[in-house]
Amino acid sequence: MRKLTFIACCVVGSVLVGCDSVQRTPNDTYMPDMAYSRSYETYADHSNLAEKGISYNNQPVAGTVARGSDLPFHIPMDAVGDTANYVASKAVKSPVLSLTDAQLKEAERLYLINCGICHGAKLDGNGPLYKDGNGPYPAKPATLVGDAKYENMPEGQMFYSLTYGKNLMGSYAAQLNRKQRWDIIYYIKVKQGKIGTAAPAATNDSTAMAKK
Repeated sequence: MRKLTFIACCVVGSVLVGCDSVQRTPNDTYMPDMAYSRSYETYADHSNLAEKGISYNNQPVAGTVARGSDLPFHIPMDAVGDTANYVASKAVKSPVLSLTDAQLKEAERLYLINCGICHGAKLDGNGPLYKDGNGPYPAKPATLVGDAKYENMPEGQMFYSLTYGKNLMGSYAAQLNRKQRWDIIYYIKVKQGKIGTAAPAATNDSTAMAKK
């Protein structure tokens, strides 16, 4: 009986010690980043990251280009009242030398979504905003097909306008990445008859060898 009482007291004592609410200082952690996560929560408050010794601003490293992206447009936006860079953009050549049928179709889709509302599905400046003068916009937008001024406009100057905006047209740099802007310009030039239509879809080496 005494033995059972002794065992019971030991068990109760162990439980009481194990449930001690006193906070103890932990020992040194060998790899703290694995034990205590410093993960970046999307919707959390990150205003004090620097105070925690974390250097992160959600921005790409300056001077870097994302994999698969076109090189940045090297001509900056003109200052108010200046047109020097706009004129200089005439010398910039498009990096898009050809598009497949599928790529040209996608460029047309992007044009209709972003540009057609003003310049029209037929590139005649008669989009829904103008609508033969009956729309909410009183001034007719640029006629991309049928107006020598815009048919002769260099690709680089078109890209400048799409990137920074020009006159009443705002910038589309937030809506379209660099490749998409160049593709739309290629589509416009095709419609203007300045360049040929889409290039044939590329075939892999095995298909080419089979044809030979």
